Amino acid sequence: MLKTSMSLILFDFDGVLADTLNDMLKFAQETCDELNVRHTVVQTDLSELKIMSFATFGRACEVPENLAGEFVRRCTEKFAKKKSPPEIFDGLREVVKKLAKEHVVAVVTGNTTGNVNAFLLHHGLADFVRAVYGVDMPGSKVEKILRAKNQFAAEDEMVAMLGDSISDVRAAKEAGVKSIAVGWGHQSLKMLMDAKPDAFINSPAEILDVIGRLEI
Repeated sequence: MLKTSMSLILFDFDGVLADTLNDMLKFAQETCDELNVRHTVVQTDLSELKIMSFATFGRACEVPENLAGEFVRRCTEKFAKKKSPPEIFDGLREVVKKLAKEHVVAVVTGNTTGNVNAFLLHHGLADFVRAVYGVDMPGSKVEKILRAKNQFAAEDEMVAMLGDSISDVRAAKEAGVKSIAVGWGHQSLKMLMDAKPDAFINSPAEILDVIGRLEI
């Protein structure tokens, strides 16, 4: 059960809240084709990244450095133009709503703030997430975690970051917050476990319990 004390719970977006794997592979391939990059996009281009971002994804897809920014812009634009936002992983809508009753919930992501807000609105979660720190905002993921921590968490309150990549785990550790790795996202399981997160979960149903344990 959740404790009555408030905590700050930060979610990564792609691969944690939003099931974007197929879209990311599809949009990356379309963008490579548009930029005349001769590369066939495969899942390992994404799952074996040491730093999970659209920019590093582009580099894994052999996008030249001078086109990296354009790759990011086109991929995030394709998400924005998609007729409907990505699906949410099963069970997460209910978990986020339950968390928001007793804790502050926010999103720290390599996607754009607009894309995340459209997703939250579509899935009925706009009123349950207090802030979104997107790629369009200045600063690294570590800096955004610290910004959220300074904005929403008191000194004695627990802060946890849920992510699906080793870069999420490392960012959480560098920011001095708890790291929860999720097993349903984009990163390969071996790479994720090698990062030594504070906790690992296989399904959204485990989130409430693991946060309760980390608070003790």
